[in-house]
Amino acid sequence: MSTTTLLKWVTGICEALLAIPIAGGAFILSGGWQPLLFMFVFHLIVLIISINQKQFSSGSVVGMIANAVGIIPIIGWIMHTITAIILIVDAGMSTVKK
Repeated sequence: MSTTTLLKWVTGICEALLAIPIAGGAFILSGGWQPLLFMFVFHLIVLIISINQKQFSSGSVVGMIANAVGIIPIIGWIMHTITAIILIVDAGMSTVKK
């Protein structure tokens, strides 16, 4: 499994955890919005690594957008859910290809 695929799995799982309606929101609020900043930077790092390995990750781009608008409660929840789905499906497809 490539580094990019592993990072897609990790970021997809993290986004799925943030997408849990009450628990994800409580985690973000209790962290003073810092989890959104952390995930934004994490997605940026994954994007840079994936570009270097010639495996562009659209999920990372969507993830950066999701974490930028994550402060809006319902929009953030929807975006985290969409991002998790994109990343997990992309990681699964990358795993099957190998």
